[in-house]
Amino acid sequence: MNDILVIEIGRKAIILMLYLSGPMLVVALVVGLSISLFQAMTHINEMTMTFIPKILAVVVVMLFFLPTMLQLFRDFFVSLMELIPTLVL
Repeated sequence: MNDILVIEIGRKAIILMLYLSGPMLVVALVVGLSISLFQAMTHINEMTMTFIPKILAVVVVMLFFLPTMLQLFRDFFVSLMELIPTLVL
């Protein structure tokens, strides 16, 4: 196994991680920002008010993107498994 192959696998893994976590992180950011803006406008400083909507939004997005996320992860896993025979000397 040479250095270039290891770097390529690491690069693909990082890109896959960004694809898998990106939609949920963006939704959590938008929901958290909008709730914070609402709290600033109404002077409501309840700390627990942000958690429930963020959790619900992330769960909804996860359920929506789950088939795509599983397909991407499966493709990456299969490509790693197909790479194993080429590593045997």
